[in-house]
Amino acid sequence: MEKMNVKPAEGKLGVLCVGLGAVATTFMTGVLMVRKGLAKPVGAMTQYDKIRVGRGKDKKYLHYGEIVPMAQLDDIVFGAWDVYPANAYESAMNCEVLREKDILPVKEELEKIVPMKAAFDRNYAKRLDGDNVKDCATRWEMVEQLREDIRKFKAENDCARVVVLWAASTEIYVPVCEEVHGTLSALENAMKQDDREHVAPSMCYAYAALAEGAPFIMGAPNTTVDIPAMWEMAEKTKMPIAGKDFKTGQTLVKSGFAPIIGTRCLGLSGWFSTNILGNRDGLVLDEPANFHTKEVSKLSTLESILVPENQPDLYSDYYHKVRINYYPPRNDNKEGWDNIDIFGWMGYPMQIKINFLCRDSILAAPLCLDLVLLSDLAMRAGRYGIQRFLSFFLKSPMHDYTEGEIPINHLFQQYVMLKNALREMGGYEADEEMD
Repeated sequence: MEKMNVKPAEGKLGVLCVGLGAVATTFMTGVLMVRKGLAKPVGAMTQYDKIRVGRGKDKKYLHYGEIVPMAQLDDIVFGAWDVYPANAYESAMNCEVLREKDILPVKEELEKIVPMKAAFDRNYAKRLDGDNVKDCATRWEMVEQLREDIRKFKAENDCARVVVLWAASTEIYVPVCEEVHGTLSALENAMKQDDREHVAPSMCYAYAALAEGAPFIMGAPNTTVDIPAMWEMAEKTKMPIAGKDFKTGQTLVKSGFAPIIGTRCLGLSGWFSTNILGNRDGLVLDEPANFHTKEVSKLSTLESILVPENQPDLYSDYYHKVRINYYPPRNDNKEGWDNIDIFGWMGYPMQIKINFLCRDSILAAPLCLDLVLLSDLAMRAGRYGIQRFLSFFLKSPMHDYTEGEIPINHLFQQYVMLKNALREMGGYEADEEMD
């Protein structure tokens, strides 16, 4: 092992969640319950996964925390912004993801997590009508108020470091505009000129986090950190950014199953995906402009795994469709159906059906923990800009499309990237190659 160059995880780690709904409160409640020994952090790779380091007689399998200095769950302090004023306990009860018996043991701690006023523009999420929002004359004022929130939270909670995590709803789709999003100075000018068409509220959160020395994680498919202006900001502030969109249910299945088709050299005629979901996320996505943002994210997964240029006989003419349907009776219990039409030897057709009855926030909560802890690790390791090794946890991984870079969506290739990054940060050789 070579010398490890990662600063120790000393002091408290502030975790500021944008949004205090189902995902955030499930994440918070779980961490607090685990700290009391009343639950297990199932699904969190930072808590369970082991990675091989070394070869031959030096080979050993270690937990992440044995390879690199990870922040401990006891050191986490939670805060949030939300358009609704309910505290984390009230919100967790209202969301009905967790049973009351799994919330009550940490009721007192959850009640202390009272959301700050959100930086919000109803034009970006028309189905939300909360009034716990900031009064901002311009997008720049929105940024300044968010920066003050971060500074205040950090000081009041004696945090050594802060990570900001977007766990809020999907905004309407914002196409990348070179004139506004191409450079940092152009984005800053647009904020000061209050360009509400091209500057989404999520961009203000990201800018404020980076300006205050906090890594930013985009857990929705919003056009936020995947623009050159924000990459420039991350380079300037030497902060990590990661996104976008938590890879939880159907896309997790797709990124793991599509490689089976590709590796086996089977052909694809069509892949139809549909979902029903009834929580706040489902309500927001029932608005066509918001669904389009999610649709772009979900569609991108398959196209970079089964590539027509690589295998024209197999993937040159397949049909890919994604649907999300708001269905209130299911609440947070999402159901995804996939119908996959494939063909094999001599072109003979076959079908695959996948029915995934999942719990959206139960799958998202451990991703939140992993992304927060690994982003904090990246910052202490001096890594900044796009964190490609976190693609494993995200539906639509960030990439430099201005240079023609193709995102890695293949789940097992993403896992190699994750393992090698941890090896390197821990002072070990990155000894797996990604073909």
